[in-house]
Amino acid sequence: MITTKPEIQLDVNAQETSEWLEALDQVVDGAGAGRASELLQQLMTRAAQLGVTAHMRLNTPYINTVPVWEEVPYPGDLEIERRIKAYVRWNAMAMVARANKYDANIGGHISTFASLATISEVGFNHFFRGSIQAADGSTQPGDFVYYQGHASPGVYARAFLEGRLSEQHLINFRHELRDTPGLSSYPHPRLMPDFWQFPTVSMGLGPINSIYHARFLRYLENRGLIPVTDRKVIMIGGDGETDEPESLGALTLASREKLDNLTFIINCNLQRLDGPVRGNGKIIQELEGAFRGAGWNTIKCLWGSNWEPLFAKDKSGILIKRMSECVDGEYQNFKVRGPAYTRNEFFGKYPELADLVADMTDEQIAGLKRGGHDPVKVYNALKKAYEHRGGPTVILMKTIKGYGLGEAGEGRNVAHNQKKLNESELEYVRKRFNIPVPAEAAMTASFYKPDENSAEARYIRERRTAMGGPIPARNEGNWTLEAPPLTSFAESTEGSGGRPASTTAAFVGILKNILKEKSVAKYIVPIVPDEARTFGMESLFRQVGIYASQGQLYKPVDSDMFLYYKESRDGQILEEGITEAGSMASFTAAGTAYANLNVPMIPFYIYYSMFGFQRVGDQVWAFADSRGKGFMMGGTAGRTTLLGEGLPHQDG
Repeated sequence: MITTKPEIQLDVNAQETSEWLEALDQVVDGAGAGRASELLQQLMTRAAQLGVTAHMRLNTPYINTVPVWEEVPYPGDLEIERRIKAYVRWNAMAMVARANKYDANIGGHISTFASLATISEVGFNHFFRGSIQAADGSTQPGDFVYYQGHASPGVYARAFLEGRLSEQHLINFRHELRDTPGLSSYPHPRLMPDFWQFPTVSMGLGPINSIYHARFLRYLENRGLIPVTDRKVIMIGGDGETDEPESLGALTLASREKLDNLTFIINCNLQRLDGPVRGNGKIIQELEGAFRGAGWNTIKCLWGSNWEPLFAKDKSGILIKRMSECVDGEYQNFKVRGPAYTRNEFFGKYPELADLVADMTDEQIAGLKRGGHDPVKVYNALKKAYEHRGGPTVILMKTIKGYGLGEAGEGRNVAHNQKKLNESELEYVRKRFNIPVPAEAAMTASFYKPDENSAEARYIRERRTAMGGPIPARNEGNWTLEAPPLTSFAESTEGSGGRPASTTAAFVGILKNILKEKSVAKYIVPIVPDEARTFGMESLFRQVGIYASQGQLYKPVDSDMFLYYKESRDGQILEEGITEAGSMASFTAAGTAYANLNVPMIPFYIYYSMFGFQRVGDQVWAFADSRGKGFMMGGTAGRTTLLGEGLPHQDG
């Protein structure tokens, strides 16, 4: 039987509690939620003054954040989009199944995109922009989307329907080195330089890189190097991926910088590679607490539209109570074991809850959707995220891993490793999603593409045109740079004149000179993980300033000195603090701006010898995969200048 949380202690004065709640209801009805929030803040302040402490609540009830009465009608043609989504699902699945059918052990992933398909399609049709218009009327690069790496077959399948990829590309999935065109396993700009922009495998790279990317866009805007736009950085990741330290380690930077140009979409299918993410807990509630505690606007999209009649019928709150007390391991069971099990073990826990579904068939119970599979719910969650101002947003989308695969892996622990489907499993998917291919074609995992003049093909073209063109797409641009003449570095080329000099000091001298050259100075991005003084770079504080999005709101303690700590909105130095990972993420954002924004930024990441380099190996790989351009400088030579620091510092 299900183990539930302990019952909440009975209210010692129910009448008084009821009066307070009624008063709150009246404020919301009469003055709105904003006024109610103000009153609650005042009450909390007053309580603190009186020495009253209350349990900090970082979680909201286990329901959708956007209530049904705030939803707007879906703007697209749901039926056409359903068919397009089915074709994308089929081709993504067929791509992996076919590759493994004819080339054993080639690998690939089916189940991740199966859980993400609705989220992806709503995004492509209504949110992910290929280009945008700036206030000056110029056309600028659109939104930057960091795709969940294991869902790459779905992105390929959609590009196939758009006409950007051929059937030969799909046939050569994971065979990109063959003579004929192929597709890389995951998002790899180095292997597909006209398609992918951001490598998101290894896990955790997408979250941290997207945060610093969003901040770097603000840096460029505040320095006047790109126009101010409403461009979004969207990171689509998995709930299991959040266990990587890089995934959640930089959340407070986004809220501190008020990055309302950043949206995380966490695909919460409750499963990682081996089993449930939090079988004995609730990963969505855990993540909500982490993001809310870090200052993010947090939206939960958990339940589909066909749950709404049950919520409306439930006058006691027993349904929400039951949803809140179930752990994720049981939610897996409710999907895998079928509607009879769900009726008995979920609804049957309480008699009044069982009564709510007494008139529902098992088929109707089985059809109750999770929020991430309902386009109306997904659209409204994304709309709220796009409209939010003042800080970053995360959307926690509840889905089912392997959705639509049935016995082949829907909601099962083996779903992540499912790469091969037998004929009956392929036929099940074909029938479930009404794929218009003959049964014999399904047996060979043949691809499907509607006629160019079909309603679906026209709709795809119309929506991508409305959204500013294809995405993802990478373009190295048409920028030029004028190199400074060698005479600009005479101070360095003439040597030290017999004076002792370190290589670090020599580099800093070169950097100072480059920052005086009009042809390239504005493109230089010095990036330091809190070691500028160690490297003798403090003179740059005054020369070009330290970037601070809010300016300098205080008088520096060393303001009476010539080389004081100068922060400004148009500062050039990225002083990242003690974070090599964050510094490397900024280095990546700057080093790929030439392709992403047609602005040839030249980043210099100055780190502390090998003591800093050893922390960012995976990110260095991702920088190379991104085709980044820049300079990594090992500040201080460990074996000559760090003898007193100990062995870890002397490896350089």
